[in-house]
Amino acid sequence: MDERTKSALLWGAVGVFAFLVLYQGYVLFGNDSVGFLPAFGVALVVGAGVAAAAYVAEIRLLGRGR
Repeated sequence: MDERTKSALLWGAVGVFAFLVLYQGYVLFGNDSVGFLPAFGVALVVGAGVAAAAYVAEIRLLGRGR
Protein backbone atom coordinates (compact mmCIF):
# COMPACT_ATOMS: atom_id res chain seq x y z
CA MET A 1 0.00 0.00 0.00
CA ASP A 2 1.45 3.36 -0.95
CA GLU A 3 1.75 6.25 1.49
CA ARG A 4 -1.00 8.32 -0.13
CA THR A 5 -3.59 5.55 0.28
CA LYS A 6 -2.50 4.82 3.84
CA SER A 7 -2.76 8.50 4.73
CA ALA A 8 -6.25 8.76 3.24
CA LEU A 9 -7.43 5.68 5.13
CA LEU A 10 -6.07 7.04 8.39
CA TRP A 11 -7.87 10.33 7.81
CA GLY A 12 -11.02 8.32 7.15
CA ALA A 13 -10.58 6.58 10.51
CA VAL A 14 -10.19 9.97 12.17
CA GLY A 15 -13.44 11.06 10.53
CA VAL A 16 -15.27 7.95 11.80
CA PHE A 17 -14.05 8.42 15.35
CA ALA A 18 -14.72 12.17 15.32
CA PHE A 19 -18.31 11.59 14.21
CA LEU A 20 -18.87 8.91 16.85
CA VAL A 21 -17.46 11.17 19.59
CA LEU A 22 -19.71 14.03 18.49
CA TYR A 23 -22.70 11.70 18.38
CA GLN A 24 -21.92 10.39 21.86
CA GLY A 25 -21.75 13.97 23.15
CA TYR A 26 -25.08 14.70 21.48
CA VAL A 27 -26.70 11.77 23.29
CA LEU A 28 -24.90 12.57 26.55
CA PHE A 29 -26.46 16.02 26.72
CA GLY A 30 -29.95 14.56 26.82
CA ASN A 31 -30.93 14.25 23.19
CA ASP A 32 -32.60 11.17 21.74
CA SER A 33 -30.48 8.37 20.36
CA VAL A 34 -31.16 6.86 16.95
CA GLY A 35 -29.44 3.59 17.90
CA PHE A 36 -26.00 2.15 17.42
CA LEU A 37 -26.32 0.69 13.94
CA PRO A 38 -27.69 3.81 12.20
CA ALA A 39 -25.07 5.98 13.93
CA PHE A 40 -22.31 3.56 12.92
CA GLY A 41 -23.62 3.52 9.35
CA VAL A 42 -23.50 7.30 9.15
CA ALA A 43 -20.01 7.22 10.68
CA LEU A 44 -18.84 4.87 7.93
CA VAL A 45 -20.27 7.18 5.27
CA VAL A 46 -18.55 10.16 6.90
CA GLY A 47 -15.28 8.20 7.06
CA ALA A 48 -15.51 7.23 3.40
CA GLY A 49 -16.13 10.86 2.46
CA VAL A 50 -13.19 12.06 4.53
CA ALA A 51 -10.93 9.38 3.06
CA ALA A 52 -11.94 10.28 -0.49
CA ALA A 53 -11.47 13.99 0.17
CA ALA A 54 -8.06 13.39 1.75
CA TYR A 55 -6.97 11.23 -1.19
CA VAL A 56 -7.92 13.91 -3.70
CA ALA A 57 -6.76 16.90 -1.67
CA GLU A 58 -3.32 15.50 -0.91
CA ILE A 59 -2.23 15.42 -4.53
CA ARG A 60 -3.68 18.88 -5.14
CA LEU A 61 -1.83 20.33 -2.15
CA LEU A 62 1.40 18.65 -3.17
CA GLY A 63 0.99 20.06 -6.66
CA ARG A 64 0.85 23.58 -5.27
CA GLY A 65 4.06 23.08 -3.34
CA ARG A 66 2.60 23.10 0.16
